[in-house]
Amino acid sequence: MGRILAIDYGTKKSGIAVTDPLRIVASPLDTIPTHILFEFLKKYITIEVVDSIVVGDPRRLNGEMSETTHLTNQFVNKLKKEIPLIKIVRIDERFTSKIAERTVAAMGLPKMKRQNKMLIDKVSATIILQDYLSTITI
Repeated sequence: MGRILAIDYGTKKSGIAVTDPLRIVASPLDTIPTHILFEFLKKYITIEVVDSIVVGDPRRLNGEMSETTHLTNQFVNKLKKEIPLIKIVRIDERFTSKIAERTVAAMGLPKMKRQNKMLIDKVSATIILQDYLSTITI
């Protein structure tokens, strides 16, 4: 059984999270500059078996597409072309950044570390992945 990888896609940086091989635990992996995201993903899938990639789907509170939805759609379309053998799943990512900010604050880190956007991005990806894991059966 392969891992599941999640991406909190951003125009400048993208948070990455991954499951353990048994798909029990979602953990933050890294925050990658978006311009090298495909390079990172291709390298990662040569090292680890990945069965699915979950990408956060940015929506407004009312469920309509947000300003960044079209950029994420373009990324997903390119992802399907570049890595065609891996299943791509979209999942609603509303509130993940706020939940990530609260999670990081609850960790008791100093204020400067709590404001680290790279940490927030990979924690957001972890929340997206954990949400997805709660919807599937192993």
